[in-house]
Amino acid sequence: MKIDQEKSEFLDEMLNHWQKEQLLSDENVKQLKGSYEIKTFDWRRLAQYSFWIAMACGVISLGALLVDNKILNYLRFIFDASNLVICLLSAVAAVSAYYFAFKRKKTKSHQVFSNEAIVFSGVMLTANSIAYLGKTIDNGSSHFSLLILVSVFIYGLLAYIFQSRLIWVFVLLSLGAWFGTETGYISRWNWYFIGMNYPLRFVFFGLIITAFSFLICKSKKMVIFFQVNYIVGMVYLFVSLWLLSVFGNFGTLEEWYNVKQLSLFYWGIISAVVSLTSIFIGLKYRDDIAREFGITFLFLNLYTRYFEYFWDSWNKAVFFSVLAISFWLIGRRAEKIWNLEFIKK
Repeated sequence: MKIDQEKSEFLDEMLNHWQKEQLLSDENVKQLKGSYEIKTFDWRRLAQYSFWIAMACGVISLGALLVDNKILNYLRFIFDASNLVICLLSAVAAVSAYYFAFKRKKTKSHQVFSNEAIVFSGVMLTANSIAYLGKTIDNGSSHFSLLILVSVFIYGLLAYIFQSRLIWVFVLLSLGAWFGTETGYISRWNWYFIGMNYPLRFVFFGLIITAFSFLICKSKKMVIFFQVNYIVGMVYLFVSLWLLSVFGNFGTLEEWYNVKQLSLFYWGIISAVVSLTSIFIGLKYRDDIAREFGITFLFLNLYTRYFEYFWDSWNKAVFFSVLAISFWLIGRRAEKIWNLEFIKK
């Protein structure tokens, strides 16, 4: 069994301790130490990170292309192409990428990361095609949320056909973008929609996405998306709650500046209650995702309140000393839990 350097050192230390305490014989220790070895290099992780970086660079490249008028004008000058032509070319390239990825998944299913990278390229080309379609049919109404909704259905269909969790992530991201822009359009780009600012709106949006996870897990075709849907829904919910605990239900920074942070304390309490509820559900039903989200955002909530209420009133040496001690205690406790879990494994 190949394991990391740190785990190998820990096992060696434990085996030597048990040998010293005469809980294991010399022969048993020798046999156990021979059952594992240190990894020379984690090539799988390197491949995964490399493809992630490549895809991130592709997103940045596409984003730069879409916002840089000089590049767009230069491309139009070279190809003399209208927005419709660019839209169609992107659509053809996207279909080609999906077809190529579909064929590779059948013939080279073991090349997981490269297959997903090709699918991701198709997703980006689809987004580019939809963006230029919007430019083609734009009538000045600023109702571009309809195009985002179209991308939700396209990505949803592709995710279902390819059974791709990666594309499903884009379904949920596009759905969030549509929800934000549609509520903005309905409210005529006012900061409030039915009396709610953006973080408060997305609290309810996150609850709906999270609840939807438990509906799709009952479908054999959709159950593959359960974990991704659940995690993204929890991210929407908890990040929105955290933002709400910081900014409250205010639409502009000017309004927020004019109130004391202590007056927003009840939003922090609501966020903490939701985190504690998530921890309770996670422990009761052995739901690791709910438990970890609850613990993470409970600590984030507590430290955010700490910075808000004590940054100006405490001496900085005392402030960071308390912070250092608290993190040291958390680290010690986490180390003990990790050791116990590692021993069980």
